[in-house]
Amino acid sequence: MKIDVIIPVYKPDRGLFVLLDKLKDQTVPVQNVILMNTEKKYFLKLVHGTDFTERYPNVKVYHLSRREFDHGGTRHLGVMHSDADVFVVMTQDAIPVDDDLIRNLTEGLTDKAAVSYARQLPAADADEWERISRYFNYPAVSCVKTAADRKALGIKTFFCSNVCAAYRRDIYDELGGFIRHTIFNEDMIYAAGAVQAGYSIVYQAGARVIHSHNYTNMQQLRRNFDLGVSQAEHPEVFRSVSSESEGGRLMRTAWRYLKKRRRLYKFPAFLVQCCFKYAGFVLGKNYRRLPRKWVLGITSNIEYWNQAG
Repeated sequence: MKIDVIIPVYKPDRGLFVLLDKLKDQTVPVQNVILMNTEKKYFLKLVHGTDFTERYPNVKVYHLSRREFDHGGTRHLGVMHSDADVFVVMTQDAIPVDDDLIRNLTEGLTDKAAVSYARQLPAADADEWERISRYFNYPAVSCVKTAADRKALGIKTFFCSNVCAAYRRDIYDELGGFIRHTIFNEDMIYAAGAVQAGYSIVYQAGARVIHSHNYTNMQQLRRNFDLGVSQAEHPEVFRSVSSESEGGRLMRTAWRYLKKRRRLYKFPAFLVQCCFKYAGFVLGKNYRRLPRKWVLGITSNIEYWNQAG
C-alpha cells in the first residue's frame, strides 16, 4: 500500500525539518511528502544554504500565492499530485510523538472507514485552556463513528481534524474529495459527507501528534468567527446538529479538570475565553447580516473574502 503525506505550508520555520525527519523514521514508510507551500519566498528563505533536496529526496514542493490558498482547494490540489492508495493530511506544526504514527493511523482504515484521525496532545508550553481542549476533544480511547451515532454524539459524529488524518483514496474520489472553496472546516464537511454516504469516521488514539496553540481571547474570537461562517455556509451539514451543546460539555469538563487539580480559581478566566469563542461563533453564523468591513475586521482569513469577491 502506497502512502503519501500532504502538508500545507506557510512561513515555515525549522520545526518543518523536525516534522520531515520524524516522517522519515516511521515504521510504515511514506512514499512521498507533498508540501503545498504558500508564497515561495518564505520557503526559499528557510531552505537557503541547506541540502534540502538531498536530505529529503521524497519531498515534493508546489508553490502558490496567498490569494490562491484555500483550506479545501489547496489540500485537494495536493491530493491530485498523489497516486497513493492512502494519503495523510497534516499541518506543518503537528509533530509525531513516535515512529508508529503512520502505522497506527492507517490501521483504522477498514473497508467502510473513509478517514482516520489522530490524537492531539498539548505541547510542553501549552496553557491550561489548550490542555483542557485537548483533553476534551482527544481522549485516550479510540472510537468509530457512523450515522447511527448522530443522536448520541450530535456534531461530534462529524468531528475530524486535518491536523493529522489519513484518507482512503478510493473513497475520497468516490465522494468528490474536499470542498474546493471554504473558509474553514473542510475536514468536518468531508467527514459529514462520508457518514451520510454510509462510511465511518475513525478516531485512533494510538496515533499521536503534539499540536497546540496558546491563542489570545481575540484570536479565539476570530477563529470561532470563521468556524461560524463555515457552518452558516453549509446548512446541509450542520443544520441538524447543534454545536452549542458541545460548549456546555466543555465548560463542565473544564470545571472537573480544574477542581481535580485544585485550580478552580482559574475558572473565571476560562469563562471569559468561552465568551469570546461564543461571540465569535454567533457573529460568524450571522455574518450575512454584518457590514463587510466588520467581516473583514473580524475574520482571520481575509483572503477567503477577497476570493469570494
